[in-house]
Amino acid sequence: MVTVFWQFLMLGMCSFGGPAAHIGYFQQAFIIKRKWLTDEDFTQAIALCQFLPGPASSQLGMYIGYKKAGYLGSIAAFIGFTLPSFVLLTFLAVANNEFGHAVIVEYIIIAAKLLAVVVVTDALWGMIKKNLTSITTVITALLTMVWLIFSDGLLGQIVPIIIASIIGYLWSFKTQPVLNQQLIKPIRPHSGLLVTFLSLFVLLPFIVTANGSVNLFTIFYQAGSFVFGGGHVVLPLLQPMLDGMITDNTFLSAYASAQLVPGPMFTMASYLGASAMPSTPLWGSLVATVAVFLPGSLLLFAFLPAWKALFTHPRLTYAILLINACVVGLLGSAFINPVITSSIKSVSDVIAIVAGYILIKKWRCPVWMLAIVLFIYVLIIKL
Repeated sequence: MVTVFWQFLMLGMCSFGGPAAHIGYFQQAFIIKRKWLTDEDFTQAIALCQFLPGPASSQLGMYIGYKKAGYLGSIAAFIGFTLPSFVLLTFLAVANNEFGHAVIVEYIIIAAKLLAVVVVTDALWGMIKKNLTSITTVITALLTMVWLIFSDGLLGQIVPIIIASIIGYLWSFKTQPVLNQQLIKPIRPHSGLLVTFLSLFVLLPFIVTANGSVNLFTIFYQAGSFVFGGGHVVLPLLQPMLDGMITDNTFLSAYASAQLVPGPMFTMASYLGASAMPSTPLWGSLVATVAVFLPGSLLLFAFLPAWKALFTHPRLTYAILLINACVVGLLGSAFINPVITSSIKSVSDVIAIVAGYILIKKWRCPVWMLAIVLFIYVLIIKL
């Protein structure tokens, strides 16, 4: 278990580049170099983690730790891979809370918001190309965006996903009305873990308490339960849920900061949790981080015994297609508000964003380098 923790800690300190890059790091470290898993097992694990809600690369890391050292190994892998970004983002949140009124911090926040526009643009375009491959999925994404214009809060985020999953499941009966039931493997998840996930998901919103920790845990657990498509999707889910607890500036600073540190992007929750509980930032960061990762972890090990039946079931495949299209609509809505509306203040900002996007896409400029470039731009226009 110590070996698992140490290896993932080393990766957690240098794994820049998002989930796709993390998978590459894992393959190099644990499949090619140490041979903890076979290529086939690794590929199947990727498929399972992509199919379930939650942070795919972190789920994959927990799976690798589990295969090496059981459940304790999965916990060791999670802590090791998450710890560096947790510490860095908690520190950045505390620094923002303490020195947020300083002029230099104001300039950093402006640059961070511009960086967020560039990064979300890149993420949104990638998700559009991957998930909107038919008229049906395009319409689903557009309807989701329209719905979100007239709704807010957690319910506004959840309703499109639920409707899309039901329609996708029912639509499969029209496209494939008769299925050979003998060829469909029954889905038999780990009932205890699945019941735990569902119990927390259903009961937590009904717990009315003045305890800020419980409320914070509920918000991040609910958000973590609906994240299909990677860490970028946390953005539209959390923004309305945290309304009144943190400002849009803090929210976008958290998102931009998560781009600059190694490890999973879900640790944006660490920054937000620390900002939401400024009197006890470390505790707030810990509560939010555990809560946002917990649903995906429970689902991973709940469906691990039945993964083949899960993502080869034709009825569920259609539901997942429309859920992913909904996710694109969610991110598109968040891209408009608050990302664009609170970030772009002038024509020169638009030019800087376009230039930044070109730097990332054409010249493969690292995100940290782009952050420096945008900060220099802000200094030039402000001084």
